[in-house]
Amino acid sequence: MLSTVHPVLSGDLLLQLDRLGHGDELVVVDGNYPAYSSGATVVELPGCDAPTAVAAIRTVIPLDLSEGPSALLMAGAEGAPEPVVHPALRGAAAAPEDRLVALERFAFYDRARNARLVVRTSEQRVYANVILRKGVIVTPPSTTFAPA
Repeated sequence: MLSTVHPVLSGDLLLQLDRLGHGDELVVVDGNYPAYSSGATVVELPGCDAPTAVAAIRTVIPLDLSEGPSALLMAGAEGAPEPVVHPALRGAAAAPEDRLVALERFAFYDRARNARLVVRTSEQRVYANVILRKGVIVTPPSTTFAPA
């Protein structure tokens, strides 16, 4: 276990997140999502719900705020009430309101096929799927990484 690292972030997940570059997209999905169908790397988080996974991931990667949406939720069925998990996912993603959108289910699947990473949770609530676009990591000027 590492100090100050969210306990949901396994070594494998941290490695895969580190391999993402600016603008790359990752998908956090529920247990019903066809996670292995796109061919992207899949990291399993058994026993973890989707909002917890998103919140943990957001502790180590910023969202891309340069253009277009930064986070995309899978929209529920047309005319149905908002999926019950969406408020928790929006809060966990912590994206500015104007950079968070909902995509129709099949449009979401199409976009998610280009993601570099899929994080599969054990979430049982439906439509608990979100695409996050990784931003630039900026090191504060006061931080030094000189050898001790």
